[in-house]
Amino acid sequence: MKTVIFACVHNAGRSQMAAAFFNALADPQKARGVSAGTQPGERVHPEVQSAMAELGIDLSGAKPQRLTDELARGAQWLITMGCGEACPHVPGLKRDDWPLEDPKGKPVERVREIRDEVRARVAALLAREGWLG
Repeated sequence: MKTVIFACVHNAGRSQMAAAFFNALADPQKARGVSAGTQPGERVHPEVQSAMAELGIDLSGAKPQRLTDELARGAQWLITMGCGEACPHVPGLKRDDWPLEDPKGKPVERVREIRDEVRARVAALLAREGWLG
């Protein structure tokens, strides 16, 4: 089983969407996604929860969490979400950076666009690695 960590600073938007899409689309026997942040926020952004709920994905129970060494220990990939110098680095993991705009405080139309871009990138990763469910 492969583990992919989706990380951003506050773990309240992009990384939450990415992990949720990953787990909805991946073959659970092959891979799982987790999300984390370097400075976790209090909760997932409400606009992100709403945009994901439109697609039947409930993030109301999701809680931002810190990216720890323990969490990273079992992972093979770290995908950061365009947070620049604030993005975490974990030695030994395959790494990619997706330059995605932070959805916090954006109009619902823009949050949907970001959500759809996250979904497309997740689907492409799953297809490339052979992890689609």
